[in-house]
Amino acid sequence: MSRYRRAIAGSTFFFTVVAYRRRPIFCDPAIRAGLHQAIRLVRASRPFVIDAWVLMPDHMHCIWALPEGDANYSNRWFAIKRFVSSGAGQALHDASLLTASRRKHRESTIWQRRFWEHQIRDEKDFERHMDYVHFNPVKHRYVGQVREWPHSTFHRYVRQGVYPEDWGGAPGIGEMLIE
Repeated sequence: MSRYRRAIAGSTFFFTVVAYRRRPIFCDPAIRAGLHQAIRLVRASRPFVIDAWVLMPDHMHCIWALPEGDANYSNRWFAIKRFVSSGAGQALHDASLLTASRRKHRESTIWQRRFWEHQIRDEKDFERHMDYVHFNPVKHRYVGQVREWPHSTFHRYVRQGVYPEDWGGAPGIGEMLIE
């Protein structure tokens, strides 16, 4: 089991954000670069700490810690999505996917309209979600070992000694994680 030394202070949230119609676009270099830049810009004006992140082809999971007394993750996600859609998203815009509702709301064909969020309750909940985020590429059978997936904060935690490099991929590990 992983060993996190972190007190849950302020508001910590787990998120799942999905590509529109689950198109496999999030590992595209232009989207990754736009997402990275958007996160940097949003964090400069609306700070948050990235505790975990995994970028899958058609969705992403992450855990953010917001400043004490701040739970406004919606504005942060809105700004990130908007920046990516107006920049790198133009190359992946597909007008044939636009519905009348998406046209009316001037939405792109990059993002699913909503996202899933869960407020982390305690240290155990935090650990379970951290493991879930990092194990996701193995769960979806993109790789056999967590270390093989490049688009993840797992590598940061290996360098910090939180996870052993060979964590994730052993038979039965997925049964211990949240479904």
